[in-house]
Amino acid sequence: MKNFFLFFLFSGSVVFVKAQADTPSRYAALITTGALQHHLTIIAGDEMEGRETGTDGQRKAAAYIEEQFKKIGLQPPAVLQGYQQYYPVLKDSITAAVVKINNNLLQYGSDYYSQAINNQSRRISTKKIVFAGYGISEAGYDDYAGIDAKGKVVVVFLGEPKKNGQYLLTGNAKYSAYTYPGISKKIDIAKAKGAAAVVFINPAQAQADSATVKRNSQPGLFYPRSGDNDNPNYIVLSHQAATANFTDWPTSQLIVAAKAGEPFSGKGLKELDISFSFDFKKQRLKIDASNVIGIVEGSDKKDEYVFVTAHYDHLGRHNGKIYYGADDDGSGTCAVILMAEAFAKAKAEGHGPSRTMVFMTVSGEEKGLWGSKYYSENPVFPMDKTSVDLNIDMVGRIDTERLTADTQNYVYVIGHNMLSTELQPVSEGMNTKYTGLILDYKFDDPDDPERIFYRSDHYNFAKNGVPILFFYDGMLKADYHKPTDTVDKINWELYQKRVHMIFYTAWEIANRPLMLKRDLPIPEGTR
Repeated sequence: MKNFFLFFLFSGSVVFVKAQADTPSRYAALITTGALQHHLTIIAGDEMEGRETGTDGQRKAAAYIEEQFKKIGLQPPAVLQGYQQYYPVLKDSITAAVVKINNNLLQYGSDYYSQAINNQSRRISTKKIVFAGYGISEAGYDDYAGIDAKGKVVVVFLGEPKKNGQYLLTGNAKYSAYTYPGISKKIDIAKAKGAAAVVFINPAQAQADSATVKRNSQPGLFYPRSGDNDNPNYIVLSHQAATANFTDWPTSQLIVAAKAGEPFSGKGLKELDISFSFDFKKQRLKIDASNVIGIVEGSDKKDEYVFVTAHYDHLGRHNGKIYYGADDDGSGTCAVILMAEAFAKAKAEGHGPSRTMVFMTVSGEEKGLWGSKYYSENPVFPMDKTSVDLNIDMVGRIDTERLTADTQNYVYVIGHNMLSTELQPVSEGMNTKYTGLILDYKFDDPDDPERIFYRSDHYNFAKNGVPILFFYDGMLKADYHKPTDTVDKINWELYQKRVHMIFYTAWEIANRPLMLKRDLPIPEGTR
């Protein structure tokens, strides 16, 4: 009788331990293809109108996600007094732009155009104009050498010099920041030199087309930037207007030289003593966009955080067509909702995470990572207590360019060898134990031409030192950023398997004894 009791007790312990070990599988099972399809059909449906940031469609999507978070039982961050973290985006339009050179009134749209975003309402008047080549000022190449630009108008060509097909500044076939972002870099230099205004000439475009003029005069929304109010205003001048007004320079020859990428500087070209005035006015509209955030509070490590993120915005409606964004990134958004539900269910049944789980869907990604940028600048939870960001951006499709035999069983993982040496063992361990996907790291190649690491919301965590993993299906061709990115193209079984793998990774990081180490350098670079 005693031996039987001990056997029963031992057997019961085995069953209990096994049940504990299988706990994450029980909650992963809540993430079904049917549930993914249900949410994605709504998120990527007609009513959401493509979810473009700053539109009714984006606000409808935010409201839907918030509703799901409430139903699931997620808590809103206390400091927000709700689930949405609002941030401002701006829209500028030009109301007046009058330019005179040597008392000649220029015609807007044909002689020149200006940009609503980067110019400020002000009047500029001067009688000094100088030429500064490509507007470059570097130790090895300085277009401003010997030039006093303070209080004067600076004439600058777009682009940068080459020699034998190689860019002089980089020494190879890759352009520098003077080409992209280009104008903003050159404006920064002109500002540092004390220029009153800048006149750009595009050597590759004799006269701006109507689409370019409209795009600059009435651009879309943009994210607020600090310091722009102090920048000099600028215009982009047509070739004809440049040659007609800068008659004391060999302007036509300069344009030909710039078109060929020839190096030159302003030294040797005389300063022009002619009048220049630029009267510019614009109006500004402020619109709120939002990130949607819900949490499952942790137990013994509730002041440490594991983020699961995706962007819920897409490209909206254009020319009567809805850009549905089912894969990009409706797939990530719905993955976040269902993982949140699984963690909330686990907590309700006494299996909650040690660390606080933060489920965040952001807007503005398609515009330039705006929502995650705003979060990183205004974090709800401390970045130094954020163990990881698991970012999901497109996990529902098969990369049409992937020709290997594993197309039904892979996911691209970015960030595995960055910021923390513990990322790869954790994700690979969970994948080996539970899902058996092929984890493809090709986009972690430093020479990746697509620069994928810099192109989604995890980047705004990584640049602040937070370890990240980014999960992605690689779909850059086919329906990417087209109206045809629709729900019917989703591979539901593979989509579910990928989400399960991410869920297991989140579970492990949320419950491991220590936060992930931060023992690798923060990656440098831009898109």
